Amino acid sequence: MKSLKATGHQLADSDFQLTVLRREVADTLHLPLFHEKLRGASLFPLTPVAPAVLQINVGKMCNQVCRHCHVDAGPDRKEIMTRETMQYCLDALAQTDIPTVDLTGGAPEMNPDFRWFVEEVSKLGRKVLVRCNLTIIVANKKYHDLPEFFKRHGVEVVSSLPFYSADKTDRQRGDGVFADSIRALKMLNAVGYGQQGSGLVLNLVYNPAGAFLPGGQKGLQEQFKRVLLKDHGIVFNELFAITNIPVSRYLDYLIESGNYAGYMEKLVNAFNPAAAAGVMCRNTISVGWDGGLYDCDFNQMLDLHVASPVRHIRDFDAAALSQRAIVVNQHCYGCTAGAGSSCGGTVA
Repeated sequence: MKSLKATGHQLADSDFQLTVLRREVADTLHLPLFHEKLRGASLFPLTPVAPAVLQINVGKMCNQVCRHCHVDAGPDRKEIMTRETMQYCLDALAQTDIPTVDLTGGAPEMNPDFRWFVEEVSKLGRKVLVRCNLTIIVANKKYHDLPEFFKRHGVEVVSSLPFYSADKTDRQRGDGVFADSIRALKMLNAVGYGQQGSGLVLNLVYNPAGAFLPGGQKGLQEQFKRVLLKDHGIVFNELFAITNIPVSRYLDYLIESGNYAGYMEKLVNAFNPAAAAGVMCRNTISVGWDGGLYDCDFNQMLDLHVASPVRHIRDFDAAALSQRAIVVNQHCYGCTAGAGSSCGGTVA
């Protein structure tokens, strides 16, 4: 399976995606646009609060080509953050007291400067969080020591596991992914991750395999903990339930499966003002692989830069960025439906 970009798919174009999103909501379903919904809840424009997370996409290269990937990541994606851009990120961090650096991809570990970057961020006394797809740990011998590396630097590991069974996981992420994920989780557990009292945090991420909203996060966490411990002897800290956002390959899935209109209507009708008030873009600054600045990872994939004169990490200015209005569009309904959704799970 190739990325949308590699196949020349029209949905690889961010402008086309935005056109499709607006057309379905406003013209076909005759539903309010997202900014109108915010205005009705007295939340427009959305404004940032003090930044708590600098989320950095260090590249779109990945060892997997997942069916629902909003990044359209894969082995054929060559976009990789350079060490120079990483240094700009470090310089920006040194100007602020942002406590958490959230490293994502693709598979962030595939960036050749990944380990150097983790070490340098750690030297600044910030918490490092890595979004690990698990299979990268067992994909090649050079990655087998990642659990020890993570432990050495106190990295918080956040790993996607669509379900606690092989059929649903492999259907979304590819044949054999569940088995490799279980193997990687056992390697993380073996060095202390997820173990009570270890201080080594291992959180899992659940996202639905189809065109529906996730169930209650607490109930899902209890199910995952019970089954993974019983069947595989695996332990972890928390489960984050995340709504699939209609962007890139998940948008393609919705259209191809005939679920697009129904899913968008479901998101719009489930709009929750409390979730909208707590969206992650308010306390997060997102950095693209090329250093571009965005309000969130999803805006990044749609090329929706921050509404600020400061649009690249080399020009980072916390005061200027604090004055911006957050850029929104129709995909934002995914983060505000029901209990809400963020990179850390539900928000309301």
